[in-house]
Amino acid sequence: LKNVLIKVIHIYNTVMKSLIKSLLFVIILMPIASFPDTIAEGKKLTFDRKKGNCLACHMIEDGELAGNNGPPLLAMKARFPDREILFQQIWDPTEKDPYSFMPPFGKHGALTRNEINKIIDYLYTLWGETWIEETL
Repeated sequence: LKNVLIKVIHIYNTVMKSLIKSLLFVIILMPIASFPDTIAEGKKLTFDRKKGNCLACHMIEDGELAGNNGPPLLAMKARFPDREILFQQIWDPTEKDPYSFMPPFGKHGALTRNEINKIIDYLYTLWGETWIEETL
């Protein structure tokens, strides 16, 4: 009976180790695997004339027919290292500047919190090298 219990415990430990390894794999790698999808969705929202419509006012790398009322959206991670500040700027820019030309996308329900976060994920990938090279 003692040997049987030892074998059962050994099998249990082996199965639990495998399960823990599998769970760690899923927990660590799944967000990484889905991140490119999030960036693609963010780009789509950014360029969508019925959603973010950022191109109406901002120059964005790979964007066509960009406006120039707002600053170019490049080096966003360097310009906004605190993600929350950029989030709030998109959510409700009138909070900091009541006369802001930028619409309060989140406050007015044009974009959800999740959509704004996807847009920020995309904006954080922009550095503007193509725009800078074309401008020089």
